Amino acid sequence: MNDGRYDPIEEYGFVGNLETAALIGPDGSVDWFPFPHVESPSIFAAILDADRGGHFRVSPADGEEGTQRYLDGTNVLQTRFETDGGALTVTDFMPPAGGVDHPKKVLYRKLTCSGGAIDAELAFDPQFNYAREDATFEWTSAGLRAEGRDEQTTLETDFGVGLDREAGRAIGTSTLEPGETEWVLLRCTGAEDAAAEPEAALSDTVEYWRNWGHDCPSGEQCVFGGPWHDLVVRSGLVLKLLTHAESGAIAAAPTTSLPEDVGGVRNWDYRYNWLRDAGFTVQALSNLNHVEAAADYVSWFLDLCEANDPEAIQPLYGLHGEVDLTERELGHLEGYRNSRPVRVGNGAADQRQLDIYGELLLAVDELHNHDRRLSNEDWTIVRDIVEYVTEVWDEPDSGIWEVRDGPKQFVYSKILCWVALDRGIAIANEYDFDAPVDEWREVRGTIRESVLEEGYDDDLGAFVQTYQDAETLDATGLLLPVVGFLPFDDERVQGTIDAVEERLLENEVLVRRYDGDDGLPGDEGAFVLCACWLVDALTLSGRVDEASDRLETLVDYVNSLGLISEELNAADGTYLGNYPQAFSHIGLVNSALYVGAARGEELPGPPPMGIRLGDPVGIDGY
Repeated sequence: MNDGRYDPIEEYGFVGNLETAALIGPDGSVDWFPFPHVESPSIFAAILDADRGGHFRVSPADGEEGTQRYLDGTNVLQTRFETDGGALTVTDFMPPAGGVDHPKKVLYRKLTCSGGAIDAELAFDPQFNYAREDATFEWTSAGLRAEGRDEQTTLETDFGVGLDREAGRAIGTSTLEPGETEWVLLRCTGAEDAAAEPEAALSDTVEYWRNWGHDCPSGEQCVFGGPWHDLVVRSGLVLKLLTHAESGAIAAAPTTSLPEDVGGVRNWDYRYNWLRDAGFTVQALSNLNHVEAAADYVSWFLDLCEANDPEAIQPLYGLHGEVDLTERELGHLEGYRNSRPVRVGNGAADQRQLDIYGELLLAVDELHNHDRRLSNEDWTIVRDIVEYVTEVWDEPDSGIWEVRDGPKQFVYSKILCWVALDRGIAIANEYDFDAPVDEWREVRGTIRESVLEEGYDDDLGAFVQTYQDAETLDATGLLLPVVGFLPFDDERVQGTIDAVEERLLENEVLVRRYDGDDGLPGDEGAFVLCACWLVDALTLSGRVDEASDRLETLVDYVNSLGLISEELNAADGTYLGNYPQAFSHIGLVNSALYVGAARGEELPGPPPMGIRLGDPVGIDGY
């Protein structure tokens, strides 16, 4: 539903250059564009304040909204406007850094007219530094330059552009005849004078994305086959577009403060990389035949760990490894549909989350299963982490969901500490690395006993969220067998699946994260990743037809571009939270993988987690 000033989140497309990204609405307006990096201050932020945030629109003068699509197999976005007189197609892209030899700090916008003549309109309203700086404008030989304190842009166009100095924006019009093409370039800091060949840049960018995307082996049935195949391909392209070209780090989303509760306070900055995503990200990338990208991702994490003692490892980092992610509120912005506060930075970076160590070991183990052995130096880092886990596993933390009502004894954190030991033992044994494996086995056994005794509620017949609260159910309980803590046919696992379906399930497929109080006012939507976890648990429990039906229903919530957000409103299917969300797309890829494998399709690599695991003594017991 459009409230008139804000487009629904699900109607946005996004493009980027592997350093930053822009969200573009169906009206042809760039409503979100941080620069020079995805975690940098914005130049356009109308998605967070329709009046003050700034935008850059190119569309027919009659104000019609268009329909969007990606060129097949690419991250090149097209918005097509149909009018009474003709049609206008706007093609948006940025050349990917490190992949195409064209200026990467340029947003290219190609206008193509078909049918009859079209009067096109341009509105250019840059608002630098989250709209905290007034832009100054100057005409140059290259076009209209707008400057803030640290960044600048140059609008290069053949439009007849006039400057409305009172409003602090530029507007322009142009009439395109049938078959005519015009280019509008937004040159950002560093690309003011760079030679640009727009048609060649478009052709090379299309070729880059099509060469990178998932390609089914010739003559073989793809494991991702099914009504979700195209979505899996798109999800791979989304993950790549959220990847920083230099570091290999992956942003959780390209946006900040898109609300989990419209009008509420659950608005967070997701433009960073979370260690909790590591294991499932590596699994998704590897099985999409992008093992190198997965290896780069893990290597970046290990470099961060090498620079810090285990206790200093943060749950999340900037995409260049920044540690200072101080959370601040931008009180001058009204927020998407009046959802305040708008936040930049994320205070969860200062939390203690013990699950991150197990998630890092899951990623390392997944790479090992794709024949990527640790170096001796990397093993030293991993061994130190596992040793640290033996000392702290029984302490409280803030958990995977980063609750802000104080540390607790989270069951999932204990299980991921068990995972860290379990995978550490397995890797040490397989490659004869030096490690106190007998001591690790003893601690692993102690953790398992603790979880089974204090993390499982006999009355509920399910694993719960914390040791202290036997009433609160958590969707992370679905992952116990996936990571190998218990086999899928264990009655406690099946009881947990049943309890999740009874208490956390909405609309037959959507799943909430938990049902207890988290210390914040308001509510939130159903979490897309948790719906994927339920599909995985059902698949690996042998309930393949049921899982397949649920996955097919879940896919119906994905928008026409193949994108999905962090959460969904179960009442009407509208998108909530930051968008597009890496974790949601990772979940969809892995769920399709599990269903395909369960149907007997040939896997592109070694069996993923959940298929090769499940013995309660740990994977080194096989």
